[in-house]
Amino acid sequence: MANGDDSVGRVLDGRSWSEFCDALKQAGEVVGSPGSPDDPFDRAEGYRYLSRLVRVALESYIEFADPKAPVLRRPAHETVKIGADNPDNYYQSAAISGEYDYLIRGQRGSVHYLGIGTYAGNYGSGERRGQTGYIEAKDLEIDGEGRFEIRVSCQAPKSGNWLAMERDTSSLIVRQTFEDRVNEEIADLVLERVGAEGPPGPLTPEALDGGLAAAAAYVQGTARLFCDWSEGFREKTNTLPRFDPAIAQAAHGDPHIQYYHGYWELAPDEALVVEVTPPNCEYWNFQLNNHWMESLDYRYHKIDLNHRGAALESDGSLRLIVADRDPGLPNWIDTAFHRRGTMCLRWIRAESHPTPSTRVVPIAELLSEAERTAGR
Repeated sequence: MANGDDSVGRVLDGRSWSEFCDALKQAGEVVGSPGSPDDPFDRAEGYRYLSRLVRVALESYIEFADPKAPVLRRPAHETVKIGADNPDNYYQSAAISGEYDYLIRGQRGSVHYLGIGTYAGNYGSGERRGQTGYIEAKDLEIDGEGRFEIRVSCQAPKSGNWLAMERDTSSLIVRQTFEDRVNEEIADLVLERVGAEGPPGPLTPEALDGGLAAAAAYVQGTARLFCDWSEGFREKTNTLPRFDPAIAQAAHGDPHIQYYHGYWELAPDEALVVEVTPPNCEYWNFQLNNHWMESLDYRYHKIDLNHRGAALESDGSLRLIVADRDPGLPNWIDTAFHRRGTMCLRWIRAESHPTPSTRVVPIAELLSEAERTAGR
């Protein structure tokens, strides 16, 4: 970031804004990279993806960037999707700093899983990136009315709930995971800085100059990171291998989740069958994403399935069917107008980690099976 005098000059003569725009133009090169799909539909989604990253980046690094006045907000949701975002999750995040102490006050609610972590770095920085502390609901001291407080600090308090930070901690991320989004209530959380007095100060040229640069770096870094992942998965299309936990942790993943990432690509008359016996675990789900690792539109299509809604075989095994039409069999996952993309299977606190098997079959074969089943 430029110093105070430089920032004033850069804002006054427009360099801050011009360089931000130039960096966004460079980010567009990711969409047109050699390993990316070159059809109009996927390219259009790629550029829309960049526009979504710009939106969340400006919120993260300008609107809600002050760790002295943190605001819990939603960085990923129905129209901002990043890195195989889980459709069962209600994500929240805030800018924080290891220079300060914070307090989270909450009402537990009934959501199935609640995890809160502190993290260093971001997708656009060359600095250390990873988790600096983590706590989940089952570890919290909660009173009889479901209320709790969590101290967020570098030094452990003498008593009570504590979420650790380190000196370079820069963000807080909340994952609230539903079994049943319709009937469960999220935890009601409030975050405040300990010792804060009065409203935050006015916007400064330094904050704007640095914020625009950080936002541009985030767009470039996030787009490049997950595009690289996707291109790597595509080398073994229609398989679903276990993902390296160390890489997941560096990308701010939940430490209790084991991820399986893969790439799928199907012709109109094909279906992908995924088979596995889910291990004993607190939660699992499977989802489809596009090439840019955005979850497909779960508002209008059944693109994911979790342990609560899945139909298991008599031996406890699971068969998922990925196809562009309903074959009339259990556990159909809708490709939602897509021919290709990434896919993710995850489970929380699993006792074992079986690798799913996958095979591509003609849809006609599944339709015939459905007819035979219906005729019994």
